[in-house]
Amino acid sequence: MKSALLTIQHRGPNDSGYEITSVQGSSLVLGHTRLSIIDLSSAGHQPMYSHDRKYSVVFNGEIYNYRELRGELSAHGYVFRSDSDTEVLLTAWQHWKEASLSRFVGMFAFVLFDHERGTITCVRDPFGIKPFFYTYERGDFIFASEVPAIKALKKSKVELNWQRAHDYLVYGDYDTKEQTFFKNVFHLPPGHIIRYNITTEQLSAPEPWYTPCIEERTDLSFADAADELRERFLTSIRLHLRSDVPLGAALSGGLDSSAVVCAMRHVEPEMPIHTFSYIAKGSSLSEEHWADQVNQHVGAHANKVVVSPSELIRDLDDMISVQGEPFGSTSIYAQYRVYKLAKERGITVTLDGQGADEMLAGYNGYAGQRVRSLIEQGSYLRSARFLNNWAKWPGRSLKWGVGSALGQFSSGRFNEVLRRMAGKDSNPSWLNTGVLAEANVECQNTRRLCSIDIKGRRVTAELAASLHYRGLQHLLRHGDRNSMRFSIESRVPFLNTNMTEFLLSMPEHYLISDTGETKHIFRAAMRGIVPDSILNRRDKVGFETPEKDFILGNAAVMRAWLAEDIGLPFVVRDNLLKEFDGVVSGNIRYSSQVWRWVNFYRWALNSFS
Repeated sequence: MKSALLTIQHRGPNDSGYEITSVQGSSLVLGHTRLSIIDLSSAGHQPMYSHDRKYSVVFNGEIYNYRELRGELSAHGYVFRSDSDTEVLLTAWQHWKEASLSRFVGMFAFVLFDHERGTITCVRDPFGIKPFFYTYERGDFIFASEVPAIKALKKSKVELNWQRAHDYLVYGDYDTKEQTFFKNVFHLPPGHIIRYNITTEQLSAPEPWYTPCIEERTDLSFADAADELRERFLTSIRLHLRSDVPLGAALSGGLDSSAVVCAMRHVEPEMPIHTFSYIAKGSSLSEEHWADQVNQHVGAHANKVVVSPSELIRDLDDMISVQGEPFGSTSIYAQYRVYKLAKERGITVTLDGQGADEMLAGYNGYAGQRVRSLIEQGSYLRSARFLNNWAKWPGRSLKWGVGSALGQFSSGRFNEVLRRMAGKDSNPSWLNTGVLAEANVECQNTRRLCSIDIKGRRVTAELAASLHYRGLQHLLRHGDRNSMRFSIESRVPFLNTNMTEFLLSMPEHYLISDTGETKHIFRAAMRGIVPDSILNRRDKVGFETPEKDFILGNAAVMRAWLAEDIGLPFVVRDNLLKEFDGVVSGNIRYSSQVWRWVNFYRWALNSFS
């Protein structure tokens, strides 16, 4: 256990502990490393026991409304020994059992042991903000916040999951399923619960304890809905500011992070605000101008980081190791450096804008889903007008919108045709599909489609699926691992069910207007809090890096990496190198495929050596 705890010490450098309990000949070991945020005293030590010694818990995360819950529980006669939210969670479970989960406003993954029944209950929050990995090996149930701890506890070595390797390398698909890149190591899905009986060694299948409600409300005008959204958002910000250690905010200059920073100032007029921004100097991707406007508006202490291709090479292996599994692009490095800077400035907690796009129809506005909704409602002319208006915004085109709409009414072979038209090869020359087929790997796009089927509510269904089932999970993984690498707690105030269920109940044109404006209702809700110049922006970059320059600027180093034999029989190395050379020479168009090769090779080399 000690070696396992050492692998996650960065997640909790302030305290650690473990306890061994014997149950009818079997043993349970609960271990924990603590990042002290609420009640910095030793009273918050884990594993923690309930007053009656019936339950013990190890808990990763924060319960932001712990003070309100503590008041309720005190009224029921419970006495508290600490000011820790862990004690509130434990007491809430003691009083309400599983019904307590819907009362929690926060991010959490926890394991609770019932000493009388000999059962372990494992729970993950509705969005999967906090990680939870597990495996079942020869009667042993092993769980942890990160895979290295799983590896330290397993009796046998971990093996590569070829299916997920294929899905990532060919389609860029990851963190969309319970499976990980490690064979027989799984994610506990967001909003799910599993149970293990120590005596019988029986592990239950994951069951949902939370299911999003997306039934449409028609009782609120747009103006009234915007007012209510504003109050819900400000309430969430107030709760997320609860901390006994210094806090700051990640600021990109876009609407979401700007709204978080401006709302912090609105609810706390006197508090010092420290912002942390990645700046792409000399690049069209730079958002420094917008971040400066927000910093000036709230009187923030601005902290900025500028990175170079050589720094990416310097930090690449550490970042890949920190992430634990392959990921989508070098934009993750911008986030990595932002948290590194926050740590250097003495910050322990940051507020971030993650999740807003998935709840407010952000990104590029889910054009295909919106067109499908309108067509299913019989609003054919309105759907055509919407598509025409949508296409006029920067970074969009009518061709793209039509393709997105067609994709909503097609599947299978037609989707493959659309992929090829976009220059994406599902059977590349550098992949040995024969070897994969012999191993029963599905050599097709296995990315899970939207599992919610509601006619006329296709945008809302897609948002709900992205928030809770697939889509948001990889972004939350990036943020959790990057922040915890530097022992920083990243909080995401957009992501609470009070906010998301309200927005998922709104008419779709409240989220994306008939003129194609994304986050329509949120822009209205933030008038007077966020500068109009930010609210009226028609473009958005985010924490993006000039990835092509990074890769090509280090082509020789990266080619040498790709030339290494890392024992992957399904990769035709000569063909891969030939295609890489074509990209470097300019004969083949650069795409994120190049990054996936590099990322996967470096990750596999370090994960299975």
